[in-house]
Amino acid sequence: MRVTRPKLALTCAVAALVLAGCGSGGHGEHAVPPTATGSLEKLAAEAECDPDMQTDADTIRQALCEKGDEKYVLATFSTDRGQREWLNTAKDYGGHYLVGRKWVAVGGTETIQELRGTLGGDLEEGVQHGGASHDEGGGHGHDG
Repeated sequence: MRVTRPKLALTCAVAALVLAGCGSGGHGEHAVPPTATGSLEKLAAEAECDPDMQTDADTIRQALCEKGDEKYVLATFSTDRGQREWLNTAKDYGGHYLVGRKWVAVGGTETIQELRGTLGGDLEEGVQHGGASHDEGGGHGHDG
């Protein structure tokens, strides 16, 4: 597998954020393993999740997982295209995404960063829109 400059830059940026913000996390957040592959059950087992299956279709399998007090969604896809279409739609709602080959985990920032230490993958962010949102004090400096 060839590492491109944008991927290397993203990896370095994420590592810097993890090291700067999570100094005493414990699970080696700065060491990102190779991206996991496999079925939803295999990924859930690696993440120490007992998956609560929400969708079990030919094109997508989706389960709810818990990590401490946090919940996250783990989804697997039958095709790369199906995964990308799902991500493109889901990211319109904001959120934090950990993306692997034909799988995605969606949850809070800390949960996703911890999962990355177990499952590997790439971090992606959803789009933050203006208007009604969870933070009523305005945006976080994003131009709209």
